[in-house]
Amino acid sequence: MPRLRQVPRAEVTDNVTLAMYDLMFGDRDPVAEPGTPTGTTGDWWTVFAAVPEIMRHCVDGFGFYRSPNRVLAPELRELRQTRVGWARASRFVFSQHCKSCRALGMEETKIQAIPHWQTAEVFSPAERAVLAYTDALVYDGGRVADGVFEALRSHLSEVEILELTYITCMYEMHAVMSRALRTEQDDRDDPIVEDPGDHTSLGPTLGR
Repeated sequence: MPRLRQVPRAEVTDNVTLAMYDLMFGDRDPVAEPGTPTGTTGDWWTVFAAVPEIMRHCVDGFGFYRSPNRVLAPELRELRQTRVGWARASRFVFSQHCKSCRALGMEETKIQAIPHWQTAEVFSPAERAVLAYTDALVYDGGRVADGVFEALRSHLSEVEILELTYITCMYEMHAVMSRALRTEQDDRDDPIVEDPGDHTSLGPTLGR
């Protein structure tokens, strides 16, 4: 279960939120009867419904990145969003955008290679530049080496780069929030815990 309360359909008064409930869940109450067409529980929507302004802002963001006005190719968009999910360790974002890559007709070999793109030979130079830039945004917090940016510039226009940067950072935010609030497939315990095998105190020998 997510860490924050979910909002039942009966409590929704915001028109945008209600429209998204209708789109994602039909006429069901998604709290009582969870489930979306992509196989998730849908609790991202029911948690974010608590603040209609946030829901509207997110929906506007989704509309922006899927708009036909975007110059950036959809394949590059989904490639890097899938990488964002992997890099930020959000199973939700990674899983959803693997599916989006397939919906665009991306080769399965490319989808499977996204976690280890650095050593994979299936990506074009433009795709490699996008993936390297994505890693610089997510792993390095925007510290982009000149060589990475020049490689990106050799394949994309300035408008494409700006769209790429904005949408990548937007989805990093979604990945971080999903993990923090434990929504959807990010509702899982942290795998880094103390190993229970040896409880012997190291005492004064520690570090020797």
